[in-house]
Amino acid sequence: MSDNHIPANGSSVSGSSAPRPRKRRRISPLTIAIWAAGLLVYGFLIVPVLVIFLSAFSPQEYPQFPPESLSVRWFESLFTSRQWHSALWNSALLLLIVTPLTVILGTGAAYALGRLQFRGKQLLQSFMLSPLMIPQVVLGIALLYELTTLRLINSIWGLVIGHMIVAFPYVVRTVSVSVSSLDSKLELASMSLGAGPVSTFRRITLPLIRPGIVAGAIFSAVTSFGEVSISLFVSSPKTITVPVRIFGYIDQTFDPSVNAISVIFIVLAVAALIVIDRTIGLTKVM
Repeated sequence: MSDNHIPANGSSVSGSSAPRPRKRRRISPLTIAIWAAGLLVYGFLIVPVLVIFLSAFSPQEYPQFPPESLSVRWFESLFTSRQWHSALWNSALLLLIVTPLTVILGTGAAYALGRLQFRGKQLLQSFMLSPLMIPQVVLGIALLYELTTLRLINSIWGLVIGHMIVAFPYVVRTVSVSVSSLDSKLELASMSLGAGPVSTFRRITLPLIRPGIVAGAIFSAVTSFGEVSISLFVSSPKTITVPVRIFGYIDQTFDPSVNAISVIFIVLAVAALIVIDRTIGLTKVM
């Protein structure tokens, strides 16, 4: 007779118990509604981009979606047009000037606001962020009078000043977030070990607030490139930027050249996001 006791149901005590069946997770109507709303929002944003992208390859004299056939005709016209060359050059030149200057000034201002305590600090911060609340048309009119007095109207430097005023608050805001999360004890420890203020700022502070600086540079570049209100007031035929060129081009005619240049900058924006994601990470700058 075996020593093992066999229960009435026939299962052995030494055997493993049968796994309990997992309960199926029920999806609530609220979850379905949230997902549906999210898909609708993303579709609302993506569909116009797809329309622009595909219609840029239309061989017709007008944008057609979906195109009957594919052609790079309008991309070739961009590279053979002097007007588009001039607009692209002016926008690229503005990016090369406005972005580094705005990042340098905005980073310095954000760091000072985060580290210094003085009377009127909140008022000064509100003044720096005020271009976000003032309509750009009002800023354009004010700059028109100011730059005319300074004899900078219709010049590339007038555009630089105007674009920096608009982009400056974005840099201050993004860098201020990084500065506020920076532990000041790290800077004090660096200086207690013999490093000077400049060396500490360069070796300790800048690497820690780099995500905010990168985000500020991105916002500055995007704002400068897409700015049209102020550029309409202070630009001249020799300093027309891409947005102003597109604005005037659509007013006169509407062939797929506008779509073609939009596709180019969509591709550049996606490439920039990929590079940022691989090097720093989008979650640290967005």
